[in-house]
Amino acid sequence: MPTDFANQILKLVAQIPPGQVTTYRILAVASGHHHSARAVGNALNKNPELIKIPCHRVVRSDGLVGNYRLGRTEKIKLLQAEGIESSNGRIKDFYQHLFYFK
Repeated sequence: MPTDFANQILKLVAQIPPGQVTTYRILAVASGHHHSARAVGNALNKNPELIKIPCHRVVRSDGLVGNYRLGRTEKIKLLQAEGIESSNGRIKDFYQHLFYFK
């Protein structure tokens, strides 16, 4: 059963539109836990509804795709299906795809 923090993160992730990505750090800040980027990753690793809650749209702050429970290759395929290209594990045009929470 997800913690309150994990539920908060999953609700935020559900807001990321197709074709856009955000970062673990941006999610930490949006949740009010500014220094909890690693905890965000742990919460996403326990996502009970992959795809429906699109944690594949969360990437590293340096533009690298990062980890995914189903593997990086699957994450890259999912992002590519949404029009987000990558090269050598790094998002192309990273800042053009970056989503910030309001």
